[in-house]
Amino acid sequence: MSHAKSSEAITIYSSAQPGSISPNVYRPVPGQHHGNYNVPGYAVIRSTQTHNIKTGINRLEVNNVAALLDPTTVAFRSLTDPEAHVLEQNYQFDLVSQQKLLQRYLGKTITVKQVQGDDINQIEGELISATGGLVLKDSRGSIHSISNYSNIKFPQLPGGLRTKPTLIWDLNATKPGKHDIELSYQTEGMTWWSDYNVVYSEESDNSNSCNLDLSAWVSIINQSGASFEEAKLKLIAGDVNRAQPQQPTRGRAVYEKMASMADSSAGFEEKAFFEYHLYTLGRPATLPDNSTKQLELFPSVSSISCNKELVFDASSQYGYGGLNTNQNYGRNTQGDVNVYLRFNNSEDNNMGMPLPAGRIRVNQKDSDGSLEFIGEDIIDHTPKDEDVLIKMGNAFDIKGERKQTDYRVDTKARTMSESFEITLKNHKPEDAKVVIRETLYRWSEWEIGRKSHDFTKQDARHIHFDVDIPANGKKTVTYTVNYSW
Repeated sequence: MSHAKSSEAITIYSSAQPGSISPNVYRPVPGQHHGNYNVPGYAVIRSTQTHNIKTGINRLEVNNVAALLDPTTVAFRSLTDPEAHVLEQNYQFDLVSQQKLLQRYLGKTITVKQVQGDDINQIEGELISATGGLVLKDSRGSIHSISNYSNIKFPQLPGGLRTKPTLIWDLNATKPGKHDIELSYQTEGMTWWSDYNVVYSEESDNSNSCNLDLSAWVSIINQSGASFEEAKLKLIAGDVNRAQPQQPTRGRAVYEKMASMADSSAGFEEKAFFEYHLYTLGRPATLPDNSTKQLELFPSVSSISCNKELVFDASSQYGYGGLNTNQNYGRNTQGDVNVYLRFNNSEDNNMGMPLPAGRIRVNQKDSDGSLEFIGEDIIDHTPKDEDVLIKMGNAFDIKGERKQTDYRVDTKARTMSESFEITLKNHKPEDAKVVIRETLYRWSEWEIGRKSHDFTKQDARHIHFDVDIPANGKKTVTYTVNYSW
């Protein structure tokens, strides 16, 4: 029975950690026609097809489906005959290959072209063996062992082998004629992720203020074993749970999409969907099998205000759990000053759209106009009006040292005090603003006693000292923390 596909829609989910995918990892093996089960994602495929169907029992074959479809997720609905239903379904995926053809033709006659030097001989005979070469018995009873051959001719395609994965339905219909049928299923071998590219520029007054130009792209891998032409494309961003019988895992659908900043007929449009975000491409998309495609996530945004932050965080390497009275724990530390870029994802800052998690790469223009790479980070999914923090690397000209200057513990009184001296040296020809981030890792009950500078409490275990370091100078911060339990 003939059919003509009238429409197709794809919704793609991702189970990859943001920034963890490289397209090179999932390049198909040459000659490999099936999809890749290791691609960290899946998709829901929906298509509407037209079939000529008679009243009663019909055998319907659908062969334009993905090779990695999950047969248990197949759903059928006739828009023309709501009473029509599938009595039995078979999914045949035993696809044609030379080895399978040879196995099917054991004991039968085939024709082989044998290569012997510059000559090619044609041998016809019964295929006796296809292991490690071919063994044929001709009509005279002679045995031919063939290791070098250029071509094999089979009389016909044996039953049970197919050129495409095929769904076969035994369908019971109450109305004859053309039926518009909706088919949907889940398939492995598809995923998507987002990437952000940033051009950074500093303010001329040498302050920590800066500007960013940002562009974003969606990358889609299709190794499902099927190509999709002119399909309606959607992406789901959020933590969508899937039951895994053997190894329960959460399917993390890469959080994607930004509200449409361009005409919706060209770009993606974002909307809330259940507790996730749904992004719909405003134009049809073609996704060939064994391909990687990049699509613009949203139009480039210019003049995003940002701040460069220098943070000395030498104490964060010391974790905290229970009470810790070991004097040598975190006693002396030398460390780098980390560099971050921070911007607010708000409308007032030319943004204000949900940002899916992904890798963000930052470049800066040199004096000759060339873009030079200066750092990259992974950002989590970020709602509008929240800050985006990008870790760039370590400052070259600013160094820090943290050392314990006093330590006392009284186990009977259940008290402990510890004093630190933190010194920052600035080798730059201009002043620098640095945040000293201190982790209070010994116990949860604490208070700050003597201190040389004011601090701000960030949470139950962290305090910040904001210090200005003169050009080619240094600054020392001291404080004492008192614990009780």
